[in-house]
Amino acid sequence: MVNRRGGAAANDVSPAAAGPSAEQETEIRGGSTGRVASINEMHHALGAAAQRGGGRRLSVVDVDDAVHAAAGAAADPGPDAEYDAQSVAEQIGRASAHMARLGLPGDARRPADFAGFGMVIPVLAGSPGAGASALAAALADALQLAGRRVLLVDAADPARSGLSAAAAMDGPWVRHVGAGVSVRYSWREQALLARLESSGPITPGMVPPPPWWRPRLDGIHATVADLGHDGWRVAANPLVGAGGWLRRSTGSTPGAVLVVRPTRPSLRHAEQVLARLDRWVDAGAAMPAAHLVVTGARRWPAGVTGVAGLRVEELLPTAVFVPHDAVLEVGGVTAELVGDKVLDAVVPLLSSWGLLPSVQSTQRSWSRRRGNR
Repeated sequence: MVNRRGGAAANDVSPAAAGPSAEQETEIRGGSTGRVASINEMHHALGAAAQRGGGRRLSVVDVDDAVHAAAGAAADPGPDAEYDAQSVAEQIGRASAHMARLGLPGDARRPADFAGFGMVIPVLAGSPGAGASALAAALADALQLAGRRVLLVDAADPARSGLSAAAAMDGPWVRHVGAGVSVRYSWREQALLARLESSGPITPGMVPPPPWWRPRLDGIHATVADLGHDGWRVAANPLVGAGGWLRRSTGSTPGAVLVVRPTRPSLRHAEQVLARLDRWVDAGAAMPAAHLVVTGARRWPAGVTGVAGLRVEELLPTAVFVPHDAVLEVGGVTAELVGDKVLDAVVPLLSSWGLLPSVQSTQRSWSRRRGNR
């Protein structure tokens, strides 16, 4: 459950273009700084609070995330200390440092342990709005309709997740990771959905490492991990946060699935995401993107693939197209399973990975399988 005052609104930066007047000074309660007279001072105070919470171990990126997430609390101070800006920043810093301690390996090249997850399928957005969450849901739905036991991981900030409505109701099972962050398990039909919860805003550094998403459920055939809408941020560091699902592992994985739209801007953006991930792949710490999925089209429009960079170009020959689905386009991912034509489109991928039988036998059985549930 995301705090309403500390969720989506907390990610908004103050619109003030210059420092406030004396009457407009922003009060940041709960710290020794008292009142601050400029936006710069406010950011400095929030950054210091985040570092206090993190024990002075936070990266510059995590501090910046904490400052922007906590700034919303400073814009509307109230009598309740729960919404105190410095307390929010300190909590975020504490959680980010805690997750780093849980997930950081002694050697970046040491393979991650994905035991108990079955085949791990990381879904990486090549650009914002590419449809990564819809694809992750489609993969999970196709697997569960085929009788596979599947875990669907939603590693995004709940306030901005494409899977926020993927379950009809919240499940009763919660795993407390620490520092105010938990993983809640719910059912999406017969697929298990794992989502983040926190009493305050969630920043990328607060996402638990993969082992802490593992449910008490034996015999999982596959785990589909939706890494969130910001592939650029995820690819920056696969050692922490949602990027942990991109770690080279000892378990079974087909490699990361890169999702794009059939547009030039999306391909350009995806190239930069892969370029950012490249250094980790070259160092032996991360897996490369091995598959390209194009959402909302049956083929490339004329003139689009010409802008593909070297990294995306390597994936073009085996690209899988997921056709436009009006219901999914308008309503997004809901508790209802995705439509048949979307399921049909992802079957070749799942069959090539050995998770489903032949394409023809699987595609013919959707209606019958739905009716037997």
